[in-house]
Amino acid sequence: MTAATIRHDWTRAQVLNLFQQPFMDLLFQAQTVHRANFDPNQVQVSTLCSIKTGACPEDCAYCPQSARYDTGLEKQKLMKVEAVVKEAEAAKAAGATRFCMGAAWRSPKNKDMPYVTDMVRRVKSLGLETCMTLGMLKDEQAEELADAGLDYYNHNLDTSKEYYGEIITTRTYDDRLQTLARVRAAGMKVCSGGIVGMGEEETDRAGMLQQLANMPEHPDSVPINMLVKVTGTPLAENDDIDPFEFIRTVAVARIMMPKSYVRLSAGREEMNEQMQALAFFAGANSIFYGEKLLTTPNPAANQDMMLFAKLGIQPETREEHMSDAQQTAELEQQLTERANEERFYNAAV
Repeated sequence: MTAATIRHDWTRAQVLNLFQQPFMDLLFQAQTVHRANFDPNQVQVSTLCSIKTGACPEDCAYCPQSARYDTGLEKQKLMKVEAVVKEAEAAKAAGATRFCMGAAWRSPKNKDMPYVTDMVRRVKSLGLETCMTLGMLKDEQAEELADAGLDYYNHNLDTSKEYYGEIITTRTYDDRLQTLARVRAAGMKVCSGGIVGMGEEETDRAGMLQQLANMPEHPDSVPINMLVKVTGTPLAENDDIDPFEFIRTVAVARIMMPKSYVRLSAGREEMNEQMQALAFFAGANSIFYGEKLLTTPNPAANQDMMLFAKLGIQPETREEHMSDAQQTAELEQQLTERANEERFYNAAV
């Protein structure tokens, strides 16, 4: 079995041809590509922490964190660094290998950068991969994050360029592409995907994946989110997407970006075990693990492990090279019981 050719020249018609294959043919092709590039029975596990919640000035129609919508969300300021580190320690103990930190900003202010770069350094010292999503970045901000050791930066395209204006008006599609280019130029890995079920057509899903796959380098991680309908947002009453259409999107992403991690992200709370199993067969090999994705529910961690056991899937492990001091700290952490620790949203300016 050979790995699929890495391409950056997909046409919209070629992508639509993938989507329109018979379902079983599409899944067979996706699974073949997946097995050529990854262990089919391993899934990378990440945990997501909201380090600053709500009051975002953007008007993303799906987002409960927008200040423009009344969703009942409690706003929280930027978390203290120590509180974030505790969350990261708990995530690692639960089996996560990557810790993702998200802030509801249009873009970070310069006064915020020392705090977020300190978070990166402290979390990375635990032996975890680090990821952040902070909105749009300037060149110097991307360089600061890279210098701090940030592994991944998440900035989703959300949908196709043609449909984008139906979802967001406060920043342009090109703004998003420019941030991704800055992330890559600074030497960080790109995490970028989108959301399906926002009322878009199949051609829009094709356009989003075409844009991602035709980048000079494929994103290292491609989150495929299913819309979580939140009361108070403009998309709260949208029709549910057909589960098979969601699985098709995962499969086409796997075929077009053979070496990228394809992540099941938001919306897993609404997926039954059978749908998640199909998504793994279609080439998804990364999940967010824990009870909450920023502000929306996620399957409980023990449910994920039970599903993994049924499917014979193992969480992907990460080789660590720790100093003697880190090894000592790790041993002390394992021997120390922490009770009643403060969890999410113990935030301060």
